[in-house]
Amino acid sequence: MTSGTTRTHLVWDWNGTLLDDTHAVIQATNAAFAEVELAPITLEQYREMYTIPIPRFYERFLGRLPTEAEWERMDGIFHRYYAEQRVACGLTAGVEELLHQWQRAGRSQSLLSMYGHEQLVPVVRGYGIEPRFVRVEGRTGPSGGSKALHMERHFEALAGVDGIAPENSVVIGDAVDDAVAAAHVGARAVLYTGGSHSRSSLEGAGVPVVDSLGEAVALAETFAA
Repeated sequence: MTSGTTRTHLVWDWNGTLLDDTHAVIQATNAAFAEVELAPITLEQYREMYTIPIPRFYERFLGRLPTEAEWERMDGIFHRYYAEQRVACGLTAGVEELLHQWQRAGRSQSLLSMYGHEQLVPVVRGYGIEPRFVRVEGRTGPSGGSKALHMERHFEALAGVDGIAPENSVVIGDAVDDAVAAAHVGARAVLYTGGSHSRSSLEGAGVPVVDSLGEAVALAETFAA
């Protein structure tokens, strides 16, 4: 890809990236931890320890993998508490203008989240930004796993939209798993420090790490395949 010939497509993450919901996630995590009598954790602890798949994250505090029954209870409690807390969350500062500018410049963007698809679509619509995306897609199937196969299916669906291909795309997210999913399909990635991971954790992914979404977009504009 060279500038002016192929336009870069952005694939945005939702939780912790476009949506500033990390504190809601911490509260929901602590509610899940209480179910197995684990002490509450801080934002800093969460960012240092967070990993995918999520049962492995819980293992770091529990000292063992949760049983299937424990995982199901913890996951259910997490999502119930998160749904209650999410309503008070806003978009990350500057997001609306970034999305508008990218679209106005004639470039495409999509949203891929590990938040359940049936919950995601009305939530995104409620924030008034759905028209900015050529596709909004959430997780289907069980929660707690990696984004890689979801990213693969996302690009299969995007293939018929103006020739969008992974090699001309940049994934912007807040988790190492976003970089893993991008690499799985052959896309670039930029990771944002405002969400689920500490900067040191993100830097281990071997992709650019930025402190604002504005920086992420500016960097994405410079990439050439």
